[in-house]
Amino acid sequence: MIDKASIEQLKNILDIVDVIGSYIELKKAGSNYKALCPFHEEDTPSFVVSPSKQIFHCFGCGAGGDAIKFVMEYEKLSYPEAIEKLASMYNFTLNYTQHQKSGSNLFKALETINELYIKTLYSKKEALDYLKNRGISSASIEKFELGYAPSSNEQIDYLKSHFIPIQDAIDAGILSKEHSLYARMVERITFPIYSPNGAIVGFGGRTISNHPAKYLNTPQTKLFNKSKLLYGYHIAKDRIFKKKEMIITEGYLDVVMLHQAGFETAVATLGTALTPQHLPLLRRGEPKVILSYDGDKAGIAAATKAAKLLALSDIEGGVVIFPASKDPADMVKAGETKELKSLFEHPKPFIEFVLEATVKNFDLKNPKEKEKALFAAVEFLRSLSPILQEEYRDYLAALLDILPSKIPLQSHHTKDPTIDLDTRDAKELSLIKTMLEHPHTIDEILDIIDLSHITFHKEEFEAAISGQFDHPKLRTIMLDEDIIPFDPDKLKDELLIFLIKYHERRVREITKAAMPFEQKSFLIRQIRQKINKLKSGELVIE
Repeated sequence: MIDKASIEQLKNILDIVDVIGSYIELKKAGSNYKALCPFHEEDTPSFVVSPSKQIFHCFGCGAGGDAIKFVMEYEKLSYPEAIEKLASMYNFTLNYTQHQKSGSNLFKALETINELYIKTLYSKKEALDYLKNRGISSASIEKFELGYAPSSNEQIDYLKSHFIPIQDAIDAGILSKEHSLYARMVERITFPIYSPNGAIVGFGGRTISNHPAKYLNTPQTKLFNKSKLLYGYHIAKDRIFKKKEMIITEGYLDVVMLHQAGFETAVATLGTALTPQHLPLLRRGEPKVILSYDGDKAGIAAATKAAKLLALSDIEGGVVIFPASKDPADMVKAGETKELKSLFEHPKPFIEFVLEATVKNFDLKNPKEKEKALFAAVEFLRSLSPILQEEYRDYLAALLDILPSKIPLQSHHTKDPTIDLDTRDAKELSLIKTMLEHPHTIDEILDIIDLSHITFHKEEFEAAISGQFDHPKLRTIMLDEDIIPFDPDKLKDELLIFLIKYHERRVREITKAAMPFEQKSFLIRQIRQKINKLKSGELVIE
């Protein structure tokens, strides 16, 4: 873990113009800098960098934040990865807590044992023959660092000879110590598993003997969580970002063979189902996700579960189910790359796939079964937005051969229409900008003003008082030079004017409201009394 004080020291020396200018061309525009936004296509620059506020904001797509956020978004890195990237750019030495130092030792242990696995493969004819028989080229073996795990004793001796503490090897998942010390991976082809930023964290192993466990992964460690990682992602990520596509398969060999055939956006889950913990990785670069699963019962069940997860998470993409007894690796070996290309170009959209798979679980010739199919499919549809429910009503009706009106979707109450985002109130915006640029005024303002006094910019006001300074609308206010903050020395006068305008608007609203005359007169008299006090210079605290 990076020491927090170290991060703050780095932040103090960062210059956002320098950082962003090293990635894209910036042009001076008044006190700020402008550029074409790197996060969406545009012809007219709407991407603004403020050196005085040390933030960037795109008025087109809403992207924005500080220098760290830019590097995270541009390079598709996590927060710690972006910190380390910026530290290297500024030749700044980060300090780590003891926990991270322990992690560094684990990385060293994993890298050392991987060297042994790679060396051993080339002396193990049986393993090399297996890989060649599967159609894997020498270039792919090298690219994915495939290896072979020798006996326990050989691994233990190798680690000792390279001065790797046994406890580090145990903590990294390489060795285990129960009754005696032994290696977890023995007589298996090895597939090193990397984190998204290219650090080795664990291994997958494939037996070439008759071991009952065909595949085996190293256990969960401080570094390795198989529910968050994807095999091959560190190799595929550049192509994924460029092509805006990710192919998710079920096996390591599928990934190797697909890359070999030119499908370089392929990755695989690590012997587990796709989980919500994978979502942050899947959202990097916003790719279209193609699930490619086997056509057996287990494959279809896994594809259905994954498709539901992705549909509910608003991730674009679809599902490819392979023909019986075939998988991507087999098709590549058979030279069926054109067929693969066609499959990947025409996946079944997630929602359609889930509805079809759900309905196929029931005998539609039986009325009771048909009813069960309807309720099962509707349960999934109801988890989607009202618009998508309506869009797929006819599709489900066609699958069940019933009238669309028989699909009982949830009723949704119409929400109150929101105020047009283009509606601007100069006084409210100036008040909010004052809070952003002069935080010491917030308490004084909140003594007089609360959310009920804000008509047009409630969201921005709430974000400002709760400290959500990275809110896109607050960045817009900060960078809009047409919005002038109040002078803190004249804040009382400005608040008087603000409240007078507010109460005058309330009088107009009550005048038009449908209510008994006596009640209307009473309310208007009360408000006019407040207005008179305000005009005499008395701040009325409600």
